[in-house]
Amino acid sequence: MSRILITSALPGVNGVKHLGNLVGSMLPADVYARFQRARGHEVLAICGTDEHGTPTELAAAAEGIDPAAYSAKYYEIQKRLGEGFGLSWDHWGRTSSKYAEELTHHFAAKLEEAGLIEERVDRMIYSIDDKRFLPDRYVEGTCPHCNYRPARGDQCDNCSRLLDPVDLIDPYSTVSGSKNLEMRDTRHLYLLQTKVAGDIRAWVDTQTDWPPLARSIAYKHLDEGLIDRGITRDLVWGFPVLKDGKTRPGFEGKVYYVWFDAPIGYLGITREWAASNNQDWQRWWRTDKGADDVRYVEFMGKDNVAFHTVSFPATIIGSGEPWKRVDVLKAFNWLNWYGGKFSTSNKRGVFMDTALELLPADYWRWYLIANAPEGSDTAFTWEQFQSAVNRDLADVLGNFVNRILKFNEAKFGARVPAGGEPGPIEEKLFADISAGLADLTALMDGIELRKSAAALRALWVLGNEYLQEAAPWTAFKTDEARAAVIVRTALNLVALYGRLASPFIPEAAAKIVGAVGETATAWPTADASAELSRLEPGRALTTPDVLFRKIEDDQIAEWTERFGGAEG
Repeated sequence: MSRILITSALPGVNGVKHLGNLVGSMLPADVYARFQRARGHEVLAICGTDEHGTPTELAAAAEGIDPAAYSAKYYEIQKRLGEGFGLSWDHWGRTSSKYAEELTHHFAAKLEEAGLIEERVDRMIYSIDDKRFLPDRYVEGTCPHCNYRPARGDQCDNCSRLLDPVDLIDPYSTVSGSKNLEMRDTRHLYLLQTKVAGDIRAWVDTQTDWPPLARSIAYKHLDEGLIDRGITRDLVWGFPVLKDGKTRPGFEGKVYYVWFDAPIGYLGITREWAASNNQDWQRWWRTDKGADDVRYVEFMGKDNVAFHTVSFPATIIGSGEPWKRVDVLKAFNWLNWYGGKFSTSNKRGVFMDTALELLPADYWRWYLIANAPEGSDTAFTWEQFQSAVNRDLADVLGNFVNRILKFNEAKFGARVPAGGEPGPIEEKLFADISAGLADLTALMDGIELRKSAAALRALWVLGNEYLQEAAPWTAFKTDEARAAVIVRTALNLVALYGRLASPFIPEAAAKIVGAVGETATAWPTADASAELSRLEPGRALTTPDVLFRKIEDDQIAEWTERFGGAEG
């Protein structure tokens, strides 16, 4: 058994997250965590709300409440929605916690001791109409690199370049839309990333387990040349800037920048969990406290990769302390909505709260993982969603489970039948299932989730093909012992499929294993002959209701009109 630390990109509290946010980090992290727990590893999976920053202040102002109350509200909303989707975090925390604040001040002090923090007087954009400085996302304009508009003041969503608000062409205030802007002096702290660029590159060079997307983004920023980044902002919501435990002179009314304190939130959330569970959080994060044997796996969308491969490493490397660094950074491309972006204002796309109102979580979980944007951006369409649910879940898995359990109930009294011995057909099935299990396990271990879903479906197909070839309904008429072998084998396949499906569709998987009297969630071995003889003859079984109801064309038409589709 080994120890595995799993983190997901922390979702901002500025509103309910959409399906692209879900599949870009949180859902894949959960699938992987469930898989590794099933294999018997000690897993700590953490996530939580990213609460500071400009988007939170803007969203809070739009709702007419202060940022602290707004953050508390959406922390609870996102926690509830995560639970609704079966996200099995060991702890769901907050980046605004006292633990995160203590660690943020700790890192700032260590970086300053190392000569990596510098005070600078900046010329920053000031909005005369808004009567305030405009940090990063309070400013939008045209990207100076690719001419995309609107580019944000911290990053261009089109070319992914990191920006400063002063870089933008024809900027305007996102608070009021005003272009009545001017440059004024303001004092801020800078993290001197340029001084640790060589150390960061040397570390990235060793990360051969990262997927190509993560490595390419990291090298893109390193090759372009790191810049010293401001780590404070003129905002009201965030951790105050301290020196020797007191407000730093000249930094009254300023806070730490969200992209400085948010990644530190991973450590803070772990401390929250540890405090509630009488655990030692440092054994997961300090290599001098036992974390040297931890495998740290991180999940995030491609827009967050630069901050986690450059900026946060600059913090932990620059501190000079033995902090655990990420071993595998699983980066995802974007899930788009019919080729465009999800948009709340334009009613384009489905968001997590509405998705759960439409259909059970497992329907969405299966589709999203089976179509995860690993190799490139992918586009959600209602037609693909309907096809995946109807074809994979209803026709292949659901049909197999309900079909064999109903037949067994009618012919063998809802008990595992005894008698007979496996024949050539079963031996071939054992070999095919063994190969499929080995393939699926390797893909899951390698975090190839889209391929894993395809491999799991292939195993389900083997069961349907076996039933068609073995035909227990025909054998029962002339050789009941032979029919018993077929049915017993198929019932063991039901148990196997439930265990294999658990990381992907946990609610349905629990119903499947429950129908055959199983509660174990351990991941199967590759020995199919052993796995397909777990259920002892005479065990009582139940036949569940239809596991997956098909999505009808009229539902697709209704949802397309409601949420937008090809014409949206």
